[in-house]
Amino acid sequence: MLVKAQIKSGPMLGSKTMREVAVWVQTEHAQEIIFQYKAIDKRSKWVHLSASTDEKEAFTHTFIAKNLNPGTKYAYSVFVKEDEANAIKGEFSTQTLWQHRSQPPDFSFAFGSCTYLNDEAYDRPGEPYGKGTAIFNSIVKKAPDFMLWLGDNIYLREADLMSASGINYRYTHMKSHPSLQNLWKQMHHYAIWDDHDYGPNDANRSFINKEESLRAFNRFWANPKQIPTNVQGITTMFSYNDLDFILLDNRYNRSPNERKNTQRQILGEAQIEWLIDALVSSKASFKIVALGGQFLSPSAVYENHATFPEERTKLLQLIEDEGIKNLIFLSGDRHKTELSKLIIDDGIAIYDYTSSPLTSTAYNTIDEGNTLRVKGTHISTQNFGMIEVNGPFSERKLILKAFDESGNLIWQHHIHKQ
Repeated sequence: MLVKAQIKSGPMLGSKTMREVAVWVQTEHAQEIIFQYKAIDKRSKWVHLSASTDEKEAFTHTFIAKNLNPGTKYAYSVFVKEDEANAIKGEFSTQTLWQHRSQPPDFSFAFGSCTYLNDEAYDRPGEPYGKGTAIFNSIVKKAPDFMLWLGDNIYLREADLMSASGINYRYTHMKSHPSLQNLWKQMHHYAIWDDHDYGPNDANRSFINKEESLRAFNRFWANPKQIPTNVQGITTMFSYNDLDFILLDNRYNRSPNERKNTQRQILGEAQIEWLIDALVSSKASFKIVALGGQFLSPSAVYENHATFPEERTKLLQLIEDEGIKNLIFLSGDRHKTELSKLIIDDGIAIYDYTSSPLTSTAYNTIDEGNTLRVKGTHISTQNFGMIEVNGPFSERKLILKAFDESGNLIWQHHIHKQ
């Protein structure tokens, strides 16, 4: 009788370039696992990789498929050693080498934040905070090229915070959830964090267990491994066709909300300097900046960037002084969705698409005073966002969309390259 493969979570497709693709997997317990891949043509041979999972790494491993060809589709399988009959199979493709050869390919990506998955033993008594998981199947049906998780992807409970095993348990609870297994395999995934994946509610740089949180984040997501020099935390970036994506850290360096005699910061000097350098250097059609908390809204409530006005003003002034165009922030945290738009010098438009929640409880805050909100974009139910990127390089266009949990379009907004 065949033994059921002990794959607990995944495989999940992670970061991809023209030459490499990351594939993440978690086993039930310590196992030797085999990952094999080949280009989908009759002449290619299978490449075989193996790894042993262990408790220290929460039985996770990220395989890197290397020496790939651009614009090529590959088949892969993952299985526990000596149990190939129960292999989990799938496909991935590399990014296209379009530069100097053709127009950039059209593509789309999905995003969202605030994924609360109920766990009765550790949840607060009363009405469940998680509101169902049908939204993940709706995202799969839209067939985006990748998914960008905008923070609060897990909700660390009080019992989880102060131990590696607790943090690993909470990630495992999310990553192994049955409703997510198809999503992990059908598209690539990138992530940032916010307070509930980093530490306690409204967490800041003082969180004593933040290094363990950082290790767990890197253990359970397959983001690009490159990080900026002198910037601590999860900050990184990647390019997808003709867009650049900058993933920022709004927790690791954040000063406490209550501090008075200090330079109050969310991102910090080093991260801001690197961000501006990266934006100025970018030749991308659009620059997408992912940030856990709402940036543009001038409403100084909860943990909006407006509650740290000096840093918000400084960053906006640097963007204006450097003449940075085609900049879109993607943010989460707020348990509501809205699009904000700010016009700065020379008619340059900056956008902030706040997308939340995926499964958590939603709130209606339409009256809180966001004077930059684009009319008709406020949503106070579970939803997810998508952006479609199309058109020739000189006339590149973004179509911003918001969908309800069943996949029905709520609103859309077009942004043309400036």
